[in-house]
Amino acid sequence: MREAIQAFLRYLEKEKRYSAHTVRAYGTDLEQFIDFLVEERGKPDSPRIGEVTREEIRLFLGGLVRRGMSKRSVARKLASLRAFFGHLMRTGGIRSNPTATLVSPKLEKPLPAFLREEEILEALEGIVVDSARGVRDRAILELFYGTGMRLSELVGLNIGDIHLTTGTVRVYGKGGKERVLPVGRKAGNALRTYLLHRGEFRPEEKNQALFLNRYGDRISARGVQLLVHRWLRRVSEKKRLSPHVLRHTFATHLLDRGADLEAVKELLGHASLSTTQVYTHLTMDHLRKVYRQAHPRAESRRR
Repeated sequence: MREAIQAFLRYLEKEKRYSAHTVRAYGTDLEQFIDFLVEERGKPDSPRIGEVTREEIRLFLGGLVRRGMSKRSVARKLASLRAFFGHLMRTGGIRSNPTATLVSPKLEKPLPAFLREEEILEALEGIVVDSARGVRDRAILELFYGTGMRLSELVGLNIGDIHLTTGTVRVYGKGGKERVLPVGRKAGNALRTYLLHRGEFRPEEKNQALFLNRYGDRISARGVQLLVHRWLRRVSEKKRLSPHVLRHTFATHLLDRGADLEAVKELLGHASLSTTQVYTHLTMDHLRKVYRQAHPRAESRRR
């Protein structure tokens, strides 16, 4: 079995072009499984690949769980075993795959981070707008928070996508799917001001990109990430202060104030309502507070 693992790792490195770090991780997981089999069977020799059973893999994974390994790490071990035995099936090394019917541990999705209303308002008001760069940054953050658009959607905006007279912006989401988003008064005013200063970035006449970098070219996703982090870190100690945090903040604040979940789904450009429902967890604390304050029988009162 050790020889089969080495051949599998060479396949990942040479043909799949996996990084050295990834290949090393696969190797560690598979060697750990062999060590388990050797100890479980009480034999010093490396087990034969055709003898490995589904039950032995279940015992291996179950032991990791009992020792306190996280579900995410256990799922990765199973993924390594699946990849290994799947490769053996494709190359004729085994006739049946012992991992075929095994189910990965259900992972809890981390709730998206968001800013409180006072934090985002402080961040927006704190942007210094005494230069074209500051005016641009203010417009970018206002647009993120005002529309909930994705980073790629904002970077891809052209001047013609903004319609300030109707208060809308046209964006192209995943798969090139187009949607039109409303632009609020604050974001609209920030965009009007930016458009007055856009020429200070000295773009070429044919350049129709809405947001520009200091060289007059379309601003990059990395450039937007850096400026968003720079302004948000002044008001929040969260570790990951990315444009996606502003998207989460947009959705959470809408639901906090009673917006319909289906409407938020359309604004975010989600294909499924289940994707949007993660935000209902973020608003539950707010709803409990409103309930306790408003309902006459929400809490027992001392007489």
